Amino acid sequence: MPLEHHDLVHEFPEFREQIHALKMQDHHFARLFREYEELDKEIFRIEEQIETPSDQYLEECKKRRLALKDTLYAMLQKAAAG
Repeated sequence: MPLEHHDLVHEFPEFREQIHALKMQDHHFARLFREYEELDKEIFRIEEQIETPSDQYLEECKKRRLALKDTLYAMLQKAAAG
């Protein structure tokens, strides 16, 4: 099964406009977005076996990515409603 990046635009295509707007206008969102993207790239490299840390580290990274994704999703929903 091919590995995929989990970038937010592909995860939430319905929020494409809000993602762009928030990245430009909300520094907190932009910082979390960059952190999410960097973490997603790191996880991809680990899963491609370009980097080989412990399984525990990979699981911790995935949990952090999910928490960031939840936070960003809540921010996107709020922006779309307002």
